[in-house]
Amino acid sequence: MIEWISSPEAWIALLTLTILEIILGIDNIIFIAILSDRVKMELRSRARRIGLTVAISTRILLLFSIVWIMRLTEPLFELFGHAFSGRDLILTIGGVFLLFKATRELHHKLEGETERENQSGHASFASVVAQIALLDIVFSLDSVITAVGIADHLPVMVIAVLIAGLFMIVSAEKVSAFVSARPTVKVLALSFLLLIGMSLVAEGMGQHIPKG
Repeated sequence: MIEWISSPEAWIALLTLTILEIILGIDNIIFIAILSDRVKMELRSRARRIGLTVAISTRILLLFSIVWIMRLTEPLFELFGHAFSGRDLILTIGGVFLLFKATRELHHKLEGETERENQSGHASFASVVAQIALLDIVFSLDSVITAVGIADHLPVMVIAVLIAGLFMIVSAEKVSAFVSARPTVKVLALSFLLLIGMSLVAEGMGQHIPKG
């Protein structure tokens, strides 16, 4: 279980995977930052903490379900000449949902709030947390598949995810404050999420898009 400690390859994998996990977590942080702005000011930090906790927990739980994760890559059915796997379906659905959310947030930002939200002032805390949790599953799946492809030892994967998660927790407040205080940055961040959504849909449809 701990023999990997004496393996240079394992340490290289840990460093590489940690960096990749942090990079893959950036879009997660941005999404959480933008969605948490939809709730009351006093609840935003709590929403971010819950969102990040769900993100980290989901990644670790999926790591302990590696056999199931690997089965997600097996074809389930074929449509339009592409064999869809469980992973493809999750990425496609998640990508469509992210496109919808990012487009809606852009609409709110550029066109103004809906009448209902103008009356209440804020979105439901529960609905925001639920949306964060849903997208966390999609982001986590991509993250875990990357981890499985790079590292051979489960402890290495878990440590990398925990380090990346700690980075997310430490940086989330600053990222949220930075994005919230700058409307232009928020629009750019939403545009970035649109690209991520399109990338997820493309990946789900069998079009590989290099992450590097």
